[in-house]
Amino acid sequence: MEKLLHYVWKHKIFPLEPLSTTSGESVEVIDAGLANTDAGPDFFNAKLKLGGTLWVGNVEIHQRSSDWMRHGHQSDKAYDSVILHVVGEADCAVCRTDGTPIPQLQLTCPPKVSLHYEELCRNEITPPCYAVLPSLSRLVIHSWLSALQVERLEQKTEQVYQRLERCDHRWEDAFFVTLARNFGFGLNSDAFEAWALRLPFRAVDKHRDNLQQVEALFFGQAGLLEQEPPEADDYFRGLRNEFRYLQHKFQLSAPLPAERWRLLRMRPDNFPHVRMAQLAFFYHKEQSLFSRFMEAAGIEEVKKLLQLQTSPYWTEHFTFQKLSPRREKTLGKRAQELVIINTIVPFLYAYGRYRCEEALCNRAMVFLEALKAEDNFIVRQWDAVGLQVTTASDSQALIQLHRRYCERRDCLRCRFGYEYLRRK
Repeated sequence: MEKLLHYVWKHKIFPLEPLSTTSGESVEVIDAGLANTDAGPDFFNAKLKLGGTLWVGNVEIHQRSSDWMRHGHQSDKAYDSVILHVVGEADCAVCRTDGTPIPQLQLTCPPKVSLHYEELCRNEITPPCYAVLPSLSRLVIHSWLSALQVERLEQKTEQVYQRLERCDHRWEDAFFVTLARNFGFGLNSDAFEAWALRLPFRAVDKHRDNLQQVEALFFGQAGLLEQEPPEADDYFRGLRNEFRYLQHKFQLSAPLPAERWRLLRMRPDNFPHVRMAQLAFFYHKEQSLFSRFMEAAGIEEVKKLLQLQTSPYWTEHFTFQKLSPRREKTLGKRAQELVIINTIVPFLYAYGRYRCEEALCNRAMVFLEALKAEDNFIVRQWDAVGLQVTTASDSQALIQLHRRYCERRDCLRCRFGYEYLRRK
């Protein structure tokens, strides 16, 4: 398998006997080179001794020599810099575009490495490398989780920049769109993001001192005022009338179809109506949400900002039809922490990267360390195989590990997979 050959070359897991090309020249690998994930040769700037002569250049890897022609490399000048063709099976000679031959090394994967890799691929238990985890040192685990945490923050930073692009580079708007998405808490996340992108933020800004008008714009653009419930009350009719006026005034785009919202198998406190009422109250209460969170010095200050309420109507309702016992619909502690993990932390990190302010990036990581680990099936999986998970930093790293490596069976790029493959 070509991926396994990449792995063997990258980590220099070579047979004990001397290496030689198919023409009999000795091969000494001084530096395997830098792995290339884009177009072009597989490894850049390798340093080799071929027949006693030092060469510096690129290395290409294929399962069979004939793959060189199958991929068209013989007519691609980007591959003229290749100094060694590493193959699992040398079934033909290969040349550069000018016809000069390229040395080939037929490389075999050590039997134990192949066996362990097959075990990882076949194992139906997640994570498949569970057997090696108890033997790993704390340093190995900590270093890999730290790298995964940064990898996840970098990935979320790209998502922030994409939303920023869609919001005409307005940080406040991109922040609210992300905040809204995370108020969907999974089931309604896509609907909340689509709704937030339809909100006319400049129009909302002009009316944010009036909570009823903010609610009218929010519920109206969500499509939740389109169909009158059987027992509509004055509050509903007032919102609908207000929205029709604002819709005409600002020539608003069509509301989100009401069928996008999901309520089945959901706790009433997570109904989109309740979450939207909290967001409306938040938008009405606080000016410059993005700036307030970016300037918050500590985690307690952030939590204080997230102590949300609703207008009085929602203390007795879950939807426009469903009544609830009278009580404040606040954002619970765990919900607050999820908003911090998935909205505040990524924006701190992304904004810090954007402004080249390392202090903001560091604060994002400090916030993750200060929060407890998330409780979801991914985290419980790792906890069940003996990997201790205590902070949100740990849980975010393991979510990244599961989604980017375990689900894709990309064990060859995982440090835990590496430890599994190298065991005796």
